[in-house]
This record gives sequence, structure tokens and C-alpha cells, in this order.
Amino acid sequence: MKDYIEERAVEIAYYIVENKATVRQTAKAFGVSKSTIHKDVTERLLKINPSLAQEARKVLDMNKSERHIRGGLATREKYLHKCV
Repeated sequence: MKDYIEERAVEIAYYIVENKATVRQTAKAFGVSKSTIHKDVTERLLKINPSLAQEARKVLDMNKSERHIRGGLATREKYLHKCV
């Protein structure tokens, strides 16, 4: 694996853990795709730093469990502003 990919994977994981960021937020911040973020955290980081990968995975799992709530709130806000 290239050095810059390993460095990016570690930086991404620290960003996710520190900011409790979603995959989309992280992808936007780093200028890469969501699939790249996911692959870096779930596959590449396990080989580089397993404990950091586990921490980042906890945040991503929490975000995944809350996403239906966020989607409902976003839809509610959309229609509240549309009707006024």
C-alpha cells in the first residue's frame, strides 16, 4: 500500500473520532468519495492501526443507527420552511 494512502486512512480516522463525523461529512472535508472513506476505515486501517479502526468504527456505527432520525428531521425542516 502506498504511504500516502496509509497516512490518509489514519487522518480520516482521527477526523471521524474527534468530530463524530459522518462518512459524507468526512468525504467532503477530504475531497474523496464516500466509498474511499469507508474502505480506508473498514479495511485499510485495520492493517495499519486496529485500535484506531475500532474507535472510528464505533462512531460510524453510531451514525448509522441514528441516520433514520436525521433523515426525518431534515424532511420535517424542509416542509416547515416550504409551507411558510
